[in-house]
Amino acid sequence: MPNEIEGLVDRLLSANVSLEEAVELLERSMISTALARHRGNQSAASKQLRIHRNTLQRKVLAYGLKRKPVAREARARRRRATAS
Repeated sequence: MPNEIEGLVDRLLSANVSLEEAVELLERSMISTALARHRGNQSAASKQLRIHRNTLQRKVLAYGLKRKPVAREARARRRRATAS
């Protein structure tokens, strides 16, 4: 893993990416991936990321990662299927 990170750092520096931009890219990617792994469950994602759930919610809104919960999507699909 350290070699992979060193390679990533080299690529980011070569692309003139600032530290602030790099942190934002990594944070956004980790949050998005954690939410996907836990099917939108913010409590489970925040535990995996080891941050408070409120912090995760604030970052989700800041990065525009908000999407409707999976349970609502499933209910909507069932309603459409029964309506057809």
